[in-house]
Amino acid sequence: MNGYKALLCTLFAVTLFFSGCGESRPKGGVEAIHWDRDMCERCKMVVSERKYAAEIVDPKTDRVYKFDDLGCAVLWLEEEKSPWAKEAKIWVIDAKTGKWLDARKALYTDDSITPMAYGIAAFSEVTFPKGHRVLHFEQVVKAIKKIEAKNNERRGIAPQ
Repeated sequence: MNGYKALLCTLFAVTLFFSGCGESRPKGGVEAIHWDRDMCERCKMVVSERKYAAEIVDPKTDRVYKFDDLGCAVLWLEEEKSPWAKEAKIWVIDAKTGKWLDARKALYTDDSITPMAYGIAAFSEVTFPKGHRVLHFEQVVKAIKKIEAKNNERRGIAPQ
């Protein structure tokens, strides 16, 4: 009887171990961020601010890249010159609810204090704060690139 119990306990432990190993996210979906442990793909800072994180999913490999600020995500995608950039799935966190949003469909403000100082916060139509100017994804991308160009100018880095 002891051998039978030991076998059942071992099988139970192995089942628990392997059930925790698999990712259950849908293809192209978000991956859970391990706050204060995962690092931003671009700036290598720890992702800790729960209102401004972003993820990019490679549509070919389904690999997830995590970012502490939408600015890092947008600039990384440009710097990498990935052939899949236009098809990439980009996710942002709703600054009010903490839920993931499709970055290309979200609404944005540009007056927040964000980890990398790009100032962009994402919202859904329901959570968008009254009295703010609405920015769409294409406008946000241009604003981030403009901020980065000014930062590079201050650092003495020539435009590319």
